[in-house]
Amino acid sequence: MAKLKSLKNRKSPLSESKRQVSFLARSIPGVDSFVQKLATSQLKHLTPDKLEILQINLGYMCNMTCEHCHVDAGPDRKEIMTKSVLHACLLAIDKSTVNTVDLTGGAPEMNPYFIWFVEELSKRNIRTIVRSNLTILVSNKKYKKFPQFLKDNKVVVIASLPCYTEDNTDKQRGKGTFNKSLQALKVLNGLGYGKEDSGLELNLVFNPGGPGLPPNQSALELDYKRELKKEFDIEFNSLFTITNLPVSRFLDYLLVLGKYEDYMKKLHDNFNPETLKNIMCINTLSVDWEGNLYDCDFNQMLQLKISNSIGNISDFDNDILLNRKIVLGNHCFGCTAGAGSSCQGSLN
Repeated sequence: MAKLKSLKNRKSPLSESKRQVSFLARSIPGVDSFVQKLATSQLKHLTPDKLEILQINLGYMCNMTCEHCHVDAGPDRKEIMTKSVLHACLLAIDKSTVNTVDLTGGAPEMNPYFIWFVEELSKRNIRTIVRSNLTILVSNKKYKKFPQFLKDNKVVVIASLPCYTEDNTDKQRGKGTFNKSLQALKVLNGLGYGKEDSGLELNLVFNPGGPGLPPNQSALELDYKRELKKEFDIEFNSLFTITNLPVSRFLDYLLVLGKYEDYMKKLHDNFNPETLKNIMCINTLSVDWEGNLYDCDFNQMLQLKISNSIGNISDFDNDILLNRKIVLGNHCFGCTAGAGSSCQGSLN
């Protein structure tokens, strides 16, 4: 099987993205392309609906290097969104139908303008989500003040916790991650996050540890709530199960295992047309650290920009964007397999 270059031998992120796009486009015996598969469904094609969510990647810098990370984030990444780009995001929000801003990274908290930007969103009564790896909140004195800040601004916290056991979590995200995550969750619980009627929303994210589809989201949520409460007295609101897409670091992982073609066939064979009604690229727009626009966060990692003239948030035009054609690829099978997958969890 042909393989991509290892992480250590990679060139620029752009050249690596082009290499991955080319690789993902290769045919696999018994596997149709996503566009071919889509054509067999009742929907036949994907078109944008009303824009509700602006997902903004504040930068690829992170205090962690998780093996499943589709962003290829880590401490060595220097890409950080500037204040001028963040200001352009605010101008776009002000003239759009966006009601939710989803802040991601890397570790979004590491952006030097994070506090300023969240305060600006709060002034606009925009529902604000921060996707946190949890460990950043207890990593040093600078970030230990952030949980209180998030509470003060009623920010929704979505946190990665791939398992309720130490061994499985540390295997996927690094030694010591589980205990640091518990520490952060206890801090958030102490502020009211995840508590009934507090108005402070805390959701957890499960990613499979290997090349498999997530289990039933509702059933797994019950397991998480039972075990975390019983063992650690930790509470949260909802669990989101998210399929690992064959992009970036997880693609490398599949290739090392020799499981890439098997995984793509599994995604293909579990294609569920019902998921297309709620797929996230219909109501969501992704913004990278330079302000470039994409149909989703995964397209951003592959440098597959949106298909019309509005290429950057600084040129935002709601009507033109609403009439664009959504850019698709074989990685899209990850969002439509089984119960489906989006940044808000399963789709049906």
